[in-house]
Amino acid sequence: MDPAFDCQQCGACCASFRVSFYWAEAESAHGPGTFGVPAALTEPLSPHLLCMQGTNARQPRCAALQGPVGGPIGCTIYEHRPSPCREVMPGDAQCLTARARHGLPA
Repeated sequence: MDPAFDCQQCGACCASFRVSFYWAEAESAHGPGTFGVPAALTEPLSPHLLCMQGTNARQPRCAALQGPVGGPIGCTIYEHRPSPCREVMPGDAQCLTARARHGLPA
């Protein structure tokens, strides 16, 4: 992988898009302390969809993101992140769009 696309040195996608997912991916669907996206970091979108807190804003930034975009950064729930986060790949179209929004090189 090109070092320019190291997610731990970028975070642009986490601060560019709404991250919405099916409610069953959240821990609340399985009970507290179980696997899934921590319920405290989600907000409802519809009866069947949740989104990561902070991503449904005009200037989105996921509440699980820690650090500055373009610098040492990381996801505090990486092992339990929702499916949309798992689908974005370093260097794909979504990644490059997010990087451009934050002035990072393609």
